[in-house]
Amino acid sequence: MAADPFLKWAGGKRQLLPEIRRYYPDDVGTYFEPFLGSGAVFFDLLRHGLLEGRRAVLSDTNADVVGCYRVVRDRPGAVIAHLRRLADGHARRSTAHYYDVRDGRFNPARARLGGLGSPSVIVEAYTPALAAMLIYLNRSGFNGLFRLNSRGKFNVPAGRYANPSICDDTNLRLVAAALTRHAVLSANSFESVLEHAVPGDFVYFDPPYAPLSPTARFTAYTADGFGDEEHVRLQQVVVALAKRGCAVVLSNSIAPLVRSLYDRNTEARAAGLKAHLVRARRAINCLPSARSGVFEYLITNVPARRPARRR
Repeated sequence: MAADPFLKWAGGKRQLLPEIRRYYPDDVGTYFEPFLGSGAVFFDLLRHGLLEGRRAVLSDTNADVVGCYRVVRDRPGAVIAHLRRLADGHARRSTAHYYDVRDGRFNPARARLGGLGSPSVIVEAYTPALAAMLIYLNRSGFNGLFRLNSRGKFNVPAGRYANPSICDDTNLRLVAAALTRHAVLSANSFESVLEHAVPGDFVYFDPPYAPLSPTARFTAYTADGFGDEEHVRLQQVVVALAKRGCAVVLSNSIAPLVRSLYDRNTEARAAGLKAHLVRARRAINCLPSARSGVFEYLITNVPARRPARRR
């Protein structure tokens, strides 16, 4: 049995995996995923046996995400026990329970951790109770969003789910085993990959997408946000890794900024990077009618394994 992602994630890549798989390298050295989120590509590589005997370095600047993964890896039984109680409370009180947990327990606990200093210290201080609350809020909140307000408080509203899947004991234990066997977890920026990746390694980047319009901007994934400057720095990292001989795949929107950094960029092309258009279905819009298929970029220096699917 293979582990599946245990977190939902806005913009998660599960529905785009058939396209991303076309650009998996034939041989994976160390695998790096610097924007961890739900870890959909990590779990897919595991499912297809491409990480057997290999190491994965999973990282994120979001200390909550990395802390949650660490506790699930190290103490799955304790996380499951807390999740069962949270699931029972949700079954009895639904959205009232959600807001009690979010505002009365999760945010105060996060605030206490925030005074500890660096993200790596916060990760180590994450508890099974806090990890379980994050999973609960993620599974029952709106569209798998992780969003912080200007005061650093998690403010995602409750989702409209009749019976959300909150505690999957079997999968959480499979996730713990997979992380123990394959993964190194760290709270680092995407730039830290440059310190460790060597030729033959595989790096997948799934950053917060560059907005297609000013009103579509979403930068509240971490307190520092992710804007144009970060996308420019990310492009420099992607180009450097490609020149080094690493296999690189990057997901992003078809925003003009992304087009100028990759599709119409001489340096990116010289590094062997190509921007491929793929169709995806994004589900963040509050109106179901507005969640139609859109085009995105997969930017990579890996030759496609097989022809693109006919549409």
